[in-house]
Amino acid sequence: MASIHREVVVETGPDLVWDAIREVGAVHERLAPGFVVDTRLEEGARIVTFGYGVVARELIVDVDEAARRLVWSVVGGRMTHHNASLQVFTEGAKSRVVWIADLLPNEVAPYIAGMIDQGMAVMKKTMEAQAAGS
Repeated sequence: MASIHREVVVETGPDLVWDAIREVGAVHERLAPGFVVDTRLEEGARIVTFGYGVVARELIVDVDEAARRLVWSVVGGRMTHHNASLQVFTEGAKSRVVWIADLLPNEVAPYIAGMIDQGMAVMKKTMEAQAAGS
């Protein structure tokens, strides 16, 4: 099983970052605009449309306020298994955001890793712009 682990330091406190992550229906507005262009909520899931046209159904597994951790699982599509999490840690006056994804088949890992890298870059830029008030 492929496991992808990425992290990024965001130049703002964890409360702002967590507030955007925990709002699972507003990814396209608050967390990663452009990378995600639409998010619709259905019972227990969100339907995410990415900027390049891919649509994914993500079951929301857990929103852990105390740990500042969101867990979801993509169902359907090319992957036979997918479980991912985003977690926010305090890093002084900054935040460290960790995205972990475990998936099958292994062959899709490079593609998913590229998506995660792109998503993390957009999240960092978006959160830092919000913190700066722009």
